[in-house]
Amino acid sequence: MHCRSTAFALSLIALTSMFAVDVSAADARQFRPLDVFQLQWANNPEISPDGRSVVYERSYFDIMKDRKRSNLWIIDIASGNQRPLTSGSANDGQVAWSPDGKRLAYVSLEDGSAQIHMRWMDSGQSARITTLTEGPQGLSWSLDGKWLAYASRVPAEGKQLATMPAKPKGAEWADPVKLIDRLNYRFDGAGYIDPGYNQIFVVAADGGSPRQVTSGDYNYAENPAWARDGKSLIVSSNRRDDWEYHPFESELYRVDIDSGVFSQLTDRDGPDTHPLISPDGKQIAYLGFDDKQLGYQGNHLYLLDLSSGKSRVLTENFDFDIGNPSWDANGRGLFFSYDDKGISKIGYANASDGKTETVASDFGGTAMGRPYAGGAMSAAAGKVAYTRGTEYRAADVAVIERGGKSRVLTNLNANLLDHKDLATIEELWTASSADGRKVEGWIVKPPHFDPAKKYPLLLEIHGGPYSNYGPRFAPEIQLYAAAGYVVLYSNPRGSTSYGQEFANLIQNAYPSKDYDDLMSLTDAVIAKGYVDNKNLFVTGGSGGGVLTAWIVGHTDRFRAAVVAKPVINWSSFALTTDLSSLIHTYWFAGYPWEHADNYAQRSPITYVGNVKTPTMLINGESDYRTPISEAEQFYQALKLRKVDTAMIRIPGASHEINRRPSNMLAQVLNTLAWFERYRGKD
Repeated sequence: MHCRSTAFALSLIALTSMFAVDVSAADARQFRPLDVFQLQWANNPEISPDGRSVVYERSYFDIMKDRKRSNLWIIDIASGNQRPLTSGSANDGQVAWSPDGKRLAYVSLEDGSAQIHMRWMDSGQSARITTLTEGPQGLSWSLDGKWLAYASRVPAEGKQLATMPAKPKGAEWADPVKLIDRLNYRFDGAGYIDPGYNQIFVVAADGGSPRQVTSGDYNYAENPAWARDGKSLIVSSNRRDDWEYHPFESELYRVDIDSGVFSQLTDRDGPDTHPLISPDGKQIAYLGFDDKQLGYQGNHLYLLDLSSGKSRVLTENFDFDIGNPSWDANGRGLFFSYDDKGISKIGYANASDGKTETVASDFGGTAMGRPYAGGAMSAAAGKVAYTRGTEYRAADVAVIERGGKSRVLTNLNANLLDHKDLATIEELWTASSADGRKVEGWIVKPPHFDPAKKYPLLLEIHGGPYSNYGPRFAPEIQLYAAAGYVVLYSNPRGSTSYGQEFANLIQNAYPSKDYDDLMSLTDAVIAKGYVDNKNLFVTGGSGGGVLTAWIVGHTDRFRAAVVAKPVINWSSFALTTDLSSLIHTYWFAGYPWEHADNYAQRSPITYVGNVKTPTMLINGESDYRTPISEAEQFYQALKLRKVDTAMIRIPGASHEINRRPSNMLAQVLNTLAWFERYRGKD
C-alpha cells in the first residue's frame, strides 16, 4: 500500500514536469499543479434551528488516496470559533439538525458503506444508528424529533431469459449473462445499473430497523418532507407506467406512513420536486416548471395550499433558474439561489405576492475545477448560512440576514492563496457578429502580466451547453494562466443565467451562432493588443468539446486544439448516451432516423474533412454521458486524413473527469503539453 502511494506521488511529480514552465525553478508564489492538493473548501453548511451555530463539510483532496474527503466542523456564529466534529478518512456529510437543535444526524461513508450516525450536542457522544446495505440520501426529521425519513435504493431481482443447464461440480464456467431490458440501463459515474428502485424509508432517531414506506417499480426523489402531524410524508415521484420515457415528469404525493396509501397532490406536465412544508404546516413550497419540451427550462417556486389543494406559481416573472429553496422561519417567504449573468446569488421571494429581492451576490465556490456555478445554503432563525466564493477563493462559510451584510466565518485557504500570485480576472462584453447581441466573457491574465508583451491566447469553452461560467475561483484556469497563457472563457448563447430566451437561442440549433459568439469574443481580446495572433489555442469539455470540434471544422485560425469528452456524431450519441430518453425530445425535433439531415448538419464529424488544426482528444474510458466512442470517431477520421492528432484515454474516469484530482491534473497538463508542441516561438 505504501509503495503504491509513493508511486502515485511520483507520477504527479512526473505530470508536473510536463507543465509549460520549468516549475522546479519557478517562483514559489506561482500556483502550481500540486497546490491543488492543498486546497480546502466548505460545502453544505447547515445552520442550527436557533441560528447560533453552523455545521459544514470541510472538503479537501487526499493526495495519497487521490480522492475527495470531507469532515464535519461546527462554527459558533457569534464568536467565529470553530472546531471539528469528525475526523479521519471517512467522508461525512448530509447533515440534518433535529428540530430542537439537540441532536445532529449525518451520513458517514467509509470503506464503501454509508451509514446514518447521530451526535448528541450536549455530550458530544456519537453513535451509528443503522446497518444499511444501500446508502441513504436526504435525511429529514419528523417535527417531534422521533423519526428520520430518507431515500435509499432497493435492489430488484434480476430477470433471466434462458435457463442454463447445471454445470458439473468444480467446473469453471463464465460469469452468467446479464439481461438488459430497460430504456435506462447505465448511468455516468455509476456504470451499468443493477435492477432496483429508490424507495422511502423511516428509522427511529434512536436507531433500530428501518421500515420501507413506499414500494412499486418507481423511483422516489430524496428529501422527503414530513407533514406536521408526523403521520405522513410528502414525496416526489413519476408513477406513470412509462416513466422511463418522461425524464422530467414527476408529481407530489402524500403517503401515509402506517398504511402506505398514496394521495396525489399535483397534476401537470412537468416536474414537481423538492417539497418543503411551511412553518405553519398549511402550505407546501416546491420547485418545477411547465414542460414545453425546450432545451432549457428554469425552475420556478410554487406554493400548494393544503386546505384547497390548489397550487400557484410564486416566481412567474422571475427569469432565472431557482435552486436550494428554504422557508424563512416566520413563513412569510423563501430564500433560494440563482445565477444572474454568471454571478451566483441568494434571493428571497415573498410568499404572498412573489416579490423577489437579492440577499447576497457572492454565493458559490464549490465547483473545484473550472469556473462553474455551485454552492449550498440553509436558513433558520432569520439567518442564511451559505458557501461564499469569489474569483480568488474557493468556498468559505458565510452568514447573512435580509437587508444585512454578510459575515464570513472561515478563511480556509488564506495560508495557501495569500502567498500565491494568482491570475487576475477581468470582465468582457462584446457584440456578436451573428446578430449584434451582447455576449459576456472573462479575460484571465497571467501573474505579473505586462500589457507591452504578446501572450498566447487559450479559449476555454464550458460544457452543458445549458450552464454558465462566471468570475469564480477555478484551479484549472489558474494553472493555464500560470503557464503563461491569457485565458478567455465566456457564456455564448445557450448559456444559463441570462434568461430563458437567451438560453433557448440554440434550441434545435446547436452548434450554430454560438460559434460566432466565441469568435467575436476572441477578436475582442485580440483587439486589446497583448495577444499573439499567431498563437491561438482552443479547448473545451463536454458541450465545450462539441464546440471545439465544431471550431476546427470551420476555421484554421487556432494553432492547436484539445477536444475533451465531446459529442462528435449526434446520431450515435443519441443512441449510446445515458440521456437517450431526452435527446430526441428536448434537443432535436425527433429521432435520428427521422431527421438524419439535421443530426448530420449539427455533427462535428460532418466537417472533419475541413480540419487542418492539430487536434487532441481526451475522454474517460468509463464515460457514459459522452461515450468514448464519440472521441474515437473524430480521432480515427483525423488519422485517416493524416491530420496531427492524439488521444488521451483516462482509465476508470467517468464524464466527471476531475472527480479524482490526479485526473484533473492529467487533463490540464496534457492539454498544455499538446499546445506547447505547436506553439510558435517566433
